[in-house]
Amino acid sequence: MHTLVTPANPATVVLSTSGTTVEDVIAVARGNARIELSADAVAALAASREIVDALAAKPEPVYGVSTGFGALASRHISHEQRAQLQRNIVRSHAAGMGPRVEREVVRALMFLRLKTVASGHTGVRPQVAQTMADVLNAGITPVVHEYGSLGCSGDLAPLSHCALTLMGEGDAEGPDGVVRPAGELLAAHGIAPVELKEKEGLALLNGTDGMLGMLIMAIADLQRLYTSADITAALTLEALLGTEKVLAPELHVIRPHPGQGASADNMLRVLEGSGLTGRHSGIAGDAPRVQDAYSVRCAPQVAGAGRDTISYAITVAERELAAAVDNPVVLPDGRVESNGNFHGAPVAYVLDFLAIAAADLGSIAERRTDRLLDKNRSHGLPAFLADDAGVDSGLMIAQYTQAALVSEMKRLANPASVDSIPSSAMQEDHVSMGWSAARKLRTTIDNLTRIVAVELYAATRGIELRHGLTPAPASQAAITAVRAAGVQGPGPDRFLAPDLAAADAFVRSGALVAAVEPVTGKLA
Repeated sequence: MHTLVTPANPATVVLSTSGTTVEDVIAVARGNARIELSADAVAALAASREIVDALAAKPEPVYGVSTGFGALASRHISHEQRAQLQRNIVRSHAAGMGPRVEREVVRALMFLRLKTVASGHTGVRPQVAQTMADVLNAGITPVVHEYGSLGCSGDLAPLSHCALTLMGEGDAEGPDGVVRPAGELLAAHGIAPVELKEKEGLALLNGTDGMLGMLIMAIADLQRLYTSADITAALTLEALLGTEKVLAPELHVIRPHPGQGASADNMLRVLEGSGLTGRHSGIAGDAPRVQDAYSVRCAPQVAGAGRDTISYAITVAERELAAAVDNPVVLPDGRVESNGNFHGAPVAYVLDFLAIAAADLGSIAERRTDRLLDKNRSHGLPAFLADDAGVDSGLMIAQYTQAALVSEMKRLANPASVDSIPSSAMQEDHVSMGWSAARKLRTTIDNLTRIVAVELYAATRGIELRHGLTPAPASQAAITAVRAAGVQGPGPDRFLAPDLAAADAFVRSGALVAAVEPVTGKLA
């Protein structure tokens, strides 16, 4: 499987004209890495600016340089009004509403816009690009709101709120987490506000940067979660006394989906040395099982399909990272040409694909958990894994919580990218809704993390209730680590929410994967 790794925070990320990497995006967004502009980027910025300045001096109108925008592109703007035009587009487009967007999303948004600016295809001056880097390096985060992007002509309102900060206007969060007027924050860090010139306001707004940043972080999160889900699926198989024979590599090579093979291999390595697997007819009163239920037996097929979807999403993200998304663009031969590269469809589609795959992974994990709790299907485990069923309810309502999360994920799997609401007096008559797809995917990933945590909680308890049977060394490592993290084992009913919160934090941090890999080796 094509994988992304969240890197250790590098001291500095250097932006050149050739785009950036997924690792650098995560390092800046989540690791507060510093940013420098390479010498070739500065030279390219200066060269493209010369082209824009030359066009601005001519009497012929050029879109974005000497005209209005969108449906107002037919109006020619005089030299005297062009600075005002650029200020006005930022101010008027900073029209977001709703809750604030997370700091890491805003940092990714700004960094990716700077990536395109540094390509030399936007006509932005070097000093504007340097100010963007300075703001990020100072830990200043513009206040960006949930609503305002249709995913076409760029993530307009979110990017406009970022550009507003560069002008010293609007509100931003300082490195101390306190929201203050942006002008005050810039002054406190010795950063001069920018006075935008021809095309620069437009160039700061016209990109898929928000949806792309959220895609990249979602991929990194989902990769960790898919590995975690393979581990919990293996633990559930073990707790249910299932068979690991269905994970044999010779069965998966004849259906050669790479993700399926990777998930099967992960599960097989977790289960190596287990004393619980393969006991289909070893329970008194339990009819011999020819095979396990689909939620157990088909775990690699479902998780593997999601893994392959992630691989395609990585391909799209890497292509977008290599792109210069702006309109118009400055070409090497000196032409400034309009285009439709700001349309978010390629990114929007994969954001929706990932939400669908994640919802299905959550669904199958919930079905395995329900099987663990049902005494008629758990092959000898107590009802709801309770200490004294009837007096105790055990994990009954933990599964309710899981089911509620799955139900919401199914609603969120409804694709945003099939919708389009025309805007700008029908000039922008088909939009991608990619920002909306990204926002709901972030909720989906939060829900999936909680669902995997509940399965982990139930499966580890189920294994511990198989008295006299020895779990696999990797399973025991997982149980030991999760108990050390404050997630309690079997026993009488207690306040359950703290245990579930601790299990969620354990999975979310990557600690589950870290606990088993010393035994299994590196998992996919």
